[in-house]
Amino acid sequence: MSDDVRVAVAAESDVLAARQEGRRLAAAAGFSGSDLTIIATAISEVARNIVHYATRGEILLRVAHLDGRPGIVVVARDEGPGIPDLEQALQDGYSTGGGLGLGLPGARRLMDELEVVTELGRGTTVTMRKWTA
Repeated sequence: MSDDVRVAVAAESDVLAARQEGRRLAAAAGFSGSDLTIIATAISEVARNIVHYATRGEILLRVAHLDGRPGIVVVARDEGPGIPDLEQALQDGYSTGGGLGLGLPGARRLMDELEVVTELGRGTTVTMRKWTA
């Protein structure tokens, strides 16, 4: 799709770039105010996971529509080690990296939809969606 925005993620500076691009695209889709901050925060969470756990990956952003309502789709992809216990990783407070364990659970709370596909040794894809009111 020509409206896709792709941000390579390999360093903390790329987390900021992905956050800024997501905020820009979300504003263009009709989001405003606190929704822009919510979307940017969710993008930060999944992008930081890429940097911390997989070393490199990408964030793909696009505008979508559901029943006439615009929204944003965020896909975070990496070819890292995968998530050994996805159910546990989606629980608040669980972290294998010494953090607060708010990344995936936090993103799930912030966005309307969150799906995770992971395969050990092959990587993880997180797809998040947020729809305008």
